[in-house]
Amino acid sequence: MTDEHREGPRPTGGRHDHAHDHTDPPPEIELRVKALESLLVDKGLVDPAALDALIDTYENKIGPQNGAKVVARAWYDTAFKAKLLEDATTAIASFGFTGRQGEQMVVVENTNTVHNLVVCTLCSCYPWPVLGLPPVWYKSAPYRSRAVSDPRGVLAEFGTTVGDDVEIRVWDSTSEMRYLVLPQQPAGTADWDEDQLAGLVTRNSMIGVETARTPGDAPPNGALS
Repeated sequence: MTDEHREGPRPTGGRHDHAHDHTDPPPEIELRVKALESLLVDKGLVDPAALDALIDTYENKIGPQNGAKVVARAWYDTAFKAKLLEDATTAIASFGFTGRQGEQMVVVENTNTVHNLVVCTLCSCYPWPVLGLPPVWYKSAPYRSRAVSDPRGVLAEFGTTVGDDVEIRVWDSTSEMRYLVLPQQPAGTADWDEDQLAGLVTRNSMIGVETARTPGDAPPNGALS
């Protein structure tokens, strides 16, 4: 099966436990950011508490929890799933998840024959309203290039194995369009409610580098990590 890379939609998913050069930002960039933050705080131009609150909001409130709710609804309600795949922007907005970097959304579905992977080859375009802040590795040059040139290798590094008979589609997010992966619903969850289902959905599964959790891996009380 030939893997496919798409401009606009691009097709190129698991847990990323290994350490290499697309885990940490270059030290000089970290130092410059910290120096700039310290300067702005010292001059009274930035309130550290406000900055912490903003980061907390995007990491924990406007984070992957929102996307997990959307995915869980799609698994639970076939009519909503159809609407989500047809007009993702409107379907997601029905939850109140709108705003910057989520103006135009497309949802792509993983199936037994297709696995989707999302990347932004130019910078770090990312659907903030449903996934929060992008992880460092998503913004790194190695991920942005290898997701296109070697998607199966990237998936393997995240612990995700995709069969040779499965087509990998890599979708390239842009300033005009953001993509969200609809993972396959794990077996044995047909009678689960939406809160339970949401506990199986991870940020990485909605980017496509991993699959959703299995019921045995679900966190307590449907918590999302």
